[in-house]
Amino acid sequence: MTVQSIRTCLLAIPLTACLTLIAVAVTTTTATATGNPALTATVSGKPAPTAVRLELPRPTGPDAVGRDILYLVDSSRKDPWVPDSGPRRLMVSMYYPARSATGDPAPYMTTAEAASLLRRKAPGVELPPETVSATRTYAHTGALAKRGRYPLVVLSPGLGLPRASLTFLAEDLASRGYVIALVDHAYESSGTTLPDGQIITCAPLCDQPKPPEGGQATITKNRTKDVSFVIDELAGRHPAWEKSRMIAPKRIGMAGHSLGGDASAATMAVDKRVRAGVNLDGTFHPAVTLDRPFLLLGSQADHVPGKDDTWDASWPKMSGWKRWLTVAHTSHTGFTDLTILQKAVGMSAPDELSPQRSLELTRAYVGAFFDLHLKGKKQPLLSGPSSANPEVAFHNP
Repeated sequence: MTVQSIRTCLLAIPLTACLTLIAVAVTTTTATATGNPALTATVSGKPAPTAVRLELPRPTGPDAVGRDILYLVDSSRKDPWVPDSGPRRLMVSMYYPARSATGDPAPYMTTAEAASLLRRKAPGVELPPETVSATRTYAHTGALAKRGRYPLVVLSPGLGLPRASLTFLAEDLASRGYVIALVDHAYESSGTTLPDGQIITCAPLCDQPKPPEGGQATITKNRTKDVSFVIDELAGRHPAWEKSRMIAPKRIGMAGHSLGGDASAATMAVDKRVRAGVNLDGTFHPAVTLDRPFLLLGSQADHVPGKDDTWDASWPKMSGWKRWLTVAHTSHTGFTDLTILQKAVGMSAPDELSPQRSLELTRAYVGAFFDLHLKGKKQPLLSGPSSANPEVAFHNP
């Protein structure tokens, strides 16, 4: 399979955010001075010009970033995908503004999660899972919280992708003064490590020959229940997080990639606590009606007016503040950390934005959106096209 055919596969199935990195041989080289494994990729028999490390972009805000991991159990409902497993269980990564020089570096994901990600999404790639799990991050575990009250933003990944795929955005928003709840929806991820060490995957849902009854909308509806439960656990009367006093409960937003973006709109429709939402390159199931601020941010290839009829149908039903933006020369995975992995194994198209640039743009516009609607700060960046960001187009069909 050629690089172009693999890229076509990636762009053809945006709803599940499926990565198929087939026929890419990767060999591990020496570790770098920081301890992160370096790698050299071979695509179509041609070695990459230089060895590279997997590293997330540095957060842009002034604050250090802390990270906690929560294990939440919703005893009020059984898991919809594996009822025999018992009540709905969720792993949530909490990112927050922290005091500098406290805590230890946070791992990107567990080695078992990385192995599951590669096995399910990259079956032909000879890449040690340690290379992925050692991806450089900027959050710290056990970091002391910075004093203050901050807006809460819930993040939801694409179907079949781990919550770690939105780490770049979680770290950046936390550095800008937000508390972030990055949710791993059980049995909807490539791999989730539970506290007892068990790994659960998307197999019961993603490997069945057809979507569940009701289609993708059923999965989205389940995610709205997950998110409302998480908000209850974080901002309710008996919070499950020891740092819950950091959260300003009347300033809550949500963003998601792919099906997670669909879930952002669907959650806003049923949970009025969510004041503002973002859809990153996701199709709606079905079209939505909203009266609060919402940002559509997608790839130019798939989401200019006339490309996605669910965006076309939803746009006139959004009566609150709204923006429809598209980014040129980027793909579905360009709004996630996985674009870094693609680049590392030599799979980016010649005209595709670099991971640094595509993630920079995503951070800038999502951050500006929440600064405007959860902090009340004026954001000229959202008023119209910018000469500094020629890749981003504004649409108002």
